[in-house]
Parts: sequence; structure tokens; C-alpha cells
Amino acid sequence: MRSRSAVLAALAATAALVLAGCGGVGGGGAQGGGLAGATEGAGENDTNPLPRDQVQDGGDLRWVLDAIPDNFNRNQLDGTLGENKEVMDAVIPRAFVAQADGTVAVNEDYFTSIELTSQDPQVVTYTINPEATWDDGTPITWVDMQAQWQALNGTNEAFLVAGTSGYDAITSVERGVDDKQAVATFGTTFAEWKSIFVDGIYPASTNTDPATFNEGWINAMPLTAGPFRLETVDTTAQTITLVRNDNWWGEPAKLDRIIYRVVERDALADALANNEIDFYEIGSSVDLFQRAQGIAGVEIRQAAPPQYNHITFNGGPGAILADPALRRAVAQGIDRQIVATALVGQIVPDAGPYGSYLYPEGSENYVDHSAPVAFDPAAATAALDGLGWTSPGAGQVRTKDGQPLNLRFVTTAGNPISDQISQLVASQLTAIGVGVEFVPAASADLFDQYVTPGDFDMVGFVWGGTPFPVQSTQNIYGTTGDQNYGSIGTPEIDALYAEAFQELDDARRAELGNEIDELIWQQMPQLPLYSATGAYAVRSTLANFGARGNADFEYVDSGFTAG
Repeated sequence: MRSRSAVLAALAATAALVLAGCGGVGGGGAQGGGLAGATEGAGENDTNPLPRDQVQDGGDLRWVLDAIPDNFNRNQLDGTLGENKEVMDAVIPRAFVAQADGTVAVNEDYFTSIELTSQDPQVVTYTINPEATWDDGTPITWVDMQAQWQALNGTNEAFLVAGTSGYDAITSVERGVDDKQAVATFGTTFAEWKSIFVDGIYPASTNTDPATFNEGWINAMPLTAGPFRLETVDTTAQTITLVRNDNWWGEPAKLDRIIYRVVERDALADALANNEIDFYEIGSSVDLFQRAQGIAGVEIRQAAPPQYNHITFNGGPGAILADPALRRAVAQGIDRQIVATALVGQIVPDAGPYGSYLYPEGSENYVDHSAPVAFDPAAATAALDGLGWTSPGAGQVRTKDGQPLNLRFVTTAGNPISDQISQLVASQLTAIGVGVEFVPAASADLFDQYVTPGDFDMVGFVWGGTPFPVQSTQNIYGTTGDQNYGSIGTPEIDALYAEAFQELDDARRAELGNEIDELIWQQMPQLPLYSATGAYAVRSTLANFGARGNADFEYVDSGFTAG
């Protein structure tokens, strides 16, 4: 499933995808000009990599956030802010870390090995690093992992969990050869088992008490274990300060502190120019891209991330877009190339439409299945005619049985990227006789008041992927998914997901994933627009940090050079 980045949404799976307002992601590139296409940077990152001995000891990294996380427990329903990961990965254990090529690797700071030790029944054995301890000196043991499974498997509704996926397939977590080994046995095969325990492993004290699980991590971090530890959360100043953890057993962090600070998007360039922050994400903003080019001591770093802008359609019972044929006709009336060029063409000259729901561009499994809904206003017009939506004349709204074909397009108020996309789409739809009514929503209200209740016909935001495409998308495209906001799906799609969940062979699972993708395109629950390009404006003296692409951020080796 997917988490949020600049707006709110609930998780229903352990490895979340990133959800954001339409301005949340975008492109960038070499200082002084446009960038190569998004796919060229796929499988890479751009972080000014340097050996540790060339990075200075000390210094503060000033890190921008859109908001202070509501709850620092990432496994709790309110802890799903995408940026929460950026904070908690510095202080909490996790089983795997994402790599630039889209794969994952065992997080050796916390585990010496994680292995699939049996396929029938499925058994995964986690061997914990002997040195791994919580900051109070208590060893991290199998008990912590057992408690987390018990909290997240869905059997106790007092735990308001972000998601149960994977954990609900486990029947037991037991002690292995010693306290430093956990053995997880599955009752049903769970193919993407590496997605479990990646959103943070919290101490048993958090996961045995529902009150602590739900509320104990609000503006607090009771017990952590990472290269950094919490110093303060200042909700007035809107800052979070982490300091180097002297109890850390691994390579010590190069930085003294990481100071997270909430900065409004329109103030980012000034904040960087005034030496108040050390980087910002450019997103789809040409203005932020151009401003970054003129800031002394700043360079633009770019690596394609697994994120894309899209439009979600509402196909629920009684919705005007309940018919998939009508959704496909509407999609054919939208020129995605024009949208991509207008939004990020100055940043990524060859940006084009995104073509997969499951796999990111540049992935070896990416296949563009969007041809049946390619921009074709003549075909869209013919389809609308055939569906009984008659046109009274050029530029006028079609009707059927007295109902006008007017679509409520919920947009993020005050977001120039959202405004530009919605205006372009509306003008294109007008040309085929589809009316559009804009409904501006405050970013804080977008999901609670509109998306989650299904109070929209169209709405745009950003989806972002994980290394676990089957597990992380079933909650969106399955008929019972909590994040199937448009209520669109079929039993055939559900059946293929069920089969893919059971398929341990990676190649066969990817085949099933692409079969799922083809069926989703037929149903048209969403229209992907353009890929994010992952551009960041970064202080040039910052090493091992920047445009991470598919990879996780590096906390231990990041730091500053002499300049």
C-alpha cells in the first residue's frame, strides 16, 4: 500500500507506498540545465559518494519536513506520514534497507542474517546482531519481534495498526537457538516476506500495551536504537532534533545532529539561500529548479524515484464514472504527454507518460500497458457517443438521460502544481464534451473529507512505490483494499493478487504482476500522468546525501566536506 508525504492517508500494509500532494515530487538534474529522462537515472542515485575518511566529523544537517509526524510509531494508523520514515530510520531498527537498484539488503547493523529456511511451511529465520541493544542497555531479542507480530497481526483491535499485511500470515514467532534469533513460521505462503519488519521494529514495551502503541509515541520516542537518538520535539518551533547516539554499536554517525524543520514550500529557496537549511526537494516546481540554479554553493542532484503523479477516478456505486468504459473514454481524452511536458518539461526535456501501476520506470519488470487508453480524442468522442452521452454542440457538456457529464475534480487548494494539472486536464476534457467542476480542498482536509469518503469524481496526488510491488499495491487495486479510494476492482484482479502472494519464485511473481497490471489498465481506476524525477537542491559540501532514487537515505556516512 502507500503512505503519505504531504497529505494524509492511512496505511493498510507494512511496507507503505508514498502518498503526496501533486507538488510533492518531481525532477531536476545537472546544475545549469535540464536533466536526462527519468528512466536514465533509474537504478542509480546521486549523492556525492565519498569514503568516510573524506567526510568531516561533526556538523548539523538541517533537513526540511512538510509537517511534524502525528505519531512516531510508524506501525500505528496515525504514523503513516511518508516523512516519518525520514526521521525514524535514524533511530529505529529495520530488517532490510532499500538499494539504488530497487532491491533490498539485510540491515547488518541489526541482523547478521535473515533467511528463508523453509518453503513448506514457510519459515524465515532472523539472526539478530549480538551487539544490538536498545538505548537503555536492554538487548534487542526475539521477544521484540514476537511482540510486534502480535500487535500487528490484526487479532487485537485495540492496537490501531497501520496495516497487517504479512504479519497476518504468520502463525508464530519463536525463540531460535538463543535470544538473538527469531523464527517466524507462516500459516500461508507470503511471497514478499522481506516487506515484514521494514517499517521499524519497536521495543516489546510498545507492542504489548495498546495505549503505549497508540499514544506513547506522540511527540516522543520512549526507547530507540539507532545511530541517532531524540533530543527534542518542539511543536512550537516545528522542529525535531536528533543527536549522535553514544550508545550506538556500529560505525558512529559523522554528523553531530540532524535538525528537522517544517518549511513552507514557497519559502524553500530563500531558506536554502539564507543558509537556514541544507537541501530541499525540487519536485515538479520549475521555480524551485530555477531558483536552485542561482544559489551559490548549491548543486542539483537527481535520481529517478519510484513515484508518479496520477488522477484517481471514483467508480463506486452511484458514481457518474462507475462504468469502466466511460472511465477509459475520459482517459483517452487526456493528453498525458502535454501534461508531462508542461509540468516537468523544463526540468526533464523528454519526460513522458507513466505506463505501469506496479513497477517503476527503469525496473527490469516495467512494461507499459497504457496503449489502450493512449490520447485519442476522436476515439474518446466515438466511445462517449456509443455510451449514450450525447453532445449538444462543440464545447458543450454531454448529457445522458438528462444528466450532464460533469465531473467533480477535487484539487489541493493553494498548490500551483495541482492547479496546473487540473486546468490542463479540464481544458482537454472540455474538448470532448466532458465538464469539470473544481472543488478546492485544504491539504489537511483532502483525504479526511474527500478522498477517503469517496466524495470526488477525480482527484490527483502522488503514488510512490516500494521494492515489494505485489504486497504494496494490493491494498489499492484489490476490491477490499483500504486505499482503493475509487472502489474499483474485479474478482479476476483479486484472484491474481492471491496467486502472486503465494508465488515465491521472483520471475513468476513478476509475470503475475504484469498480468495484474494489464487488468488494472482495463478497469482504469487511475490515470498515471508522469514520473517523478527525484531532483534535489543540495549544498555542494554535503556528501553521501541527496537524490537517493530507490535507495534509503544514508544516516551514518552522510556529512560535510571541507568545501
